[in-house]
Amino acid sequence: MSITSLNGKRFAEMIIQGANHLAANAKMVDALNVFPVPDGDTGTNMNLSMTSGAKEVQHNVQEHIGKVGISLSRGLLMGARGNSGVILSQLFRGFSKSIESKAEINSHEFASALEAGVETAYKAVMKPVEGTILTVAKDAAKQAVTSAKKQTDIILVMEEVVKEAKASLSRTPDLLPVLKEVGVVDSGGQGLVLVYEGFLAELKGEHLPGSPSNIPTMDELVSAEHHMNVQGHINTEDIVYGYCTEFMVRLEADKLAVKSFNEEAFRNDLSEYGDSLLVISDDDIVKVHIHSEHPGDCLNYGQQYGSLIKLKIDNMREQHSSIVGEMHAPLETGVSPAPKEKNEYSVVSVVMGSGLSDLFKSIGSKSVIEGGQTMNPSTEDIVRAAREANAKNIIILPNNKNIIMAAEQAADVVEANVIVIPSRTVPQGMAALLAFNPAASPKDNETAMKDALSHVKTGQITYAVRDTSIEGLEIETGDFMGLADGKIKVKNKNRLLAAKDLLAQMIDGDSEILTILYGEDAAREEVDELAAFCNETFKDLEIEIYNGKQPLYSYIFSIE
Repeated sequence: MSITSLNGKRFAEMIIQGANHLAANAKMVDALNVFPVPDGDTGTNMNLSMTSGAKEVQHNVQEHIGKVGISLSRGLLMGARGNSGVILSQLFRGFSKSIESKAEINSHEFASALEAGVETAYKAVMKPVEGTILTVAKDAAKQAVTSAKKQTDIILVMEEVVKEAKASLSRTPDLLPVLKEVGVVDSGGQGLVLVYEGFLAELKGEHLPGSPSNIPTMDELVSAEHHMNVQGHINTEDIVYGYCTEFMVRLEADKLAVKSFNEEAFRNDLSEYGDSLLVISDDDIVKVHIHSEHPGDCLNYGQQYGSLIKLKIDNMREQHSSIVGEMHAPLETGVSPAPKEKNEYSVVSVVMGSGLSDLFKSIGSKSVIEGGQTMNPSTEDIVRAAREANAKNIIILPNNKNIIMAAEQAADVVEANVIVIPSRTVPQGMAALLAFNPAASPKDNETAMKDALSHVKTGQITYAVRDTSIEGLEIETGDFMGLADGKIKVKNKNRLLAAKDLLAQMIDGDSEILTILYGEDAAREEVDELAAFCNETFKDLEIEIYNGKQPLYSYIFSIE
């Protein structure tokens, strides 16, 4: 069998099998994360991201490969989670941009698209690191270009891509010493290899063992806690457009003869009826998502172009009340609340744990996205929270190094002045938030908040999820580890002793304030004993203690 041209339908099947193969092996990819902490979630993030892209493709399968690529890019963009998911979305964004005008592509164009994806992904990363998914993608694309000069068969080119991707993956420990020290390959690179293996299997008419036959639903992939998002942090009465409205229009020739269809004009017209608008179209179908107060008006507008199919309308006020356990009187029908005036500023923070959420709100965060370790919010989650913030200037505090890229990607989507403060930890986020001045200009706030990040040290106590040897420490599963600014410094079978040892290493003569945020698994007696130790040992230190209720990390220490 030989394939010399690739159309949209075949490419869509490649995407679906690539997503399925990644989904079947996501836990294996998670296990490759270098540090043995319980938040190794590269596989989970890539899986959720790729599934979002595949779902969008599945709803827009057609012959034109460029339009299928647009759907893939859009789905990946909004579903991207974590650095690995964002990089994956950028790889296929560049790929899709390269082919968007083409109905089908040959082997040379396929290889060029892979190379274009690599260029886009490298530009998206401020400081690209070799020995990661970027390297694997680059080496595979380079091989694709070389192969396509000799081969017209896309199957043979894809075989070379997979072969080189695996070889590049095996070389990642030589480029990143920490990988060699732990004895693993790069997790993001492994995820990309799985996607490419799925592509090749589909081209060859094979079904990979262990891969599901259908794409998992997002409900199956994301925990119930993740669905909560910002729902608990907004008031039902603040929802301006109360109905989440989704429908598709099957375009009909007789109606188009009266009123011709133009996607841009269609989108602009619908934008008058609400917000959170998404319009995707191909030759026959228009897909619409919009939050509106009068969904009937949206449906009537769509009907001017054809017949309505797959209608879905949800009352978001009712959904919200149900989620937060509140009981509200029925809203009057036919009465549209006046749009709220935009605030000058709104700070959106990402934290995990109800105690941390309350703390961030108490010191100035307008809204909080529930997320962090093992539960990175998607680009779409952050976009939604930023839009609901209803402000002229929106400041986002990711508070996790694996969320920064998704926040920056969201900033490009939101129709407001969005400033991402690259806080990598909860203590950095707290320091930045305390530096925020609502009377200052956006530029001055950005400068002050970024400057505050360097004035705080972060300590964390968690447990090891596997045996490993790293940075001179022999760590066994279940050991408690102390991390100072992301580096493992101590390990102990006893959690309290690990905490004491870490603080003794981190606190010096310049330290003035110690904030202890204890997690959901830390007993109050242990917290009191740790506080007594700190008061006795660090007599000149101001000590503050909060119940952060965060999972996974028994203690988070902020030292200023």
